[in-house]
Amino acid sequence: MKTLLLPLILTGLLASGGAVLAAGDPGGSSSSAAERKDPVMEKVAAATSRKDWAGAQGVLKEALSADPNNANYHNLYAYSIRKGANPDMNLVFKHYNEALRIDPKNKQAHEYIGEAYLMVGNVAKAREHLGQLDKLCFFSCAEYADLKKSISEYEKTGKQ
Repeated sequence: MKTLLLPLILTGLLASGGAVLAAGDPGGSSSSAAERKDPVMEKVAAATSRKDWAGAQGVLKEALSADPNNANYHNLYAYSIRKGANPDMNLVFKHYNEALRIDPKNKQAHEYIGEAYLMVGNVAKAREHLGQLDKLCFFSCAEYADLKKSISEYEKTGKQ
């Protein structure tokens, strides 16, 4: 289900200018929304909607070489590796942690790294990120609810 939600989330970010805000545009420019769209995020959204994880990884790897301080790129690169075949979990954790180093309040990165910890059976670390989301979300947010549900399912079934 999460795989289906990512393209919608990315589309929402693009439509609202959220990806641009994350990239450093405070929204005060006079350019139109079409000019502010992040072409990297558009390509990633298209690839993930097709579940083309390798394609998304390629786009994001190239984008990270040009913009290594972009938390969203690190987060989505880790996500695309995690969702792909035979994920390198060391690389996954490296990029989620880098996203959180750059932007400690990145709710999506907290949710996704929590899910990654469940993939390796580390419920305690997943709960740590749930706690971070609890602090970041003044009122409940989707990232908190999704990770809480994933932890609950993992504890009941041993699977995410």
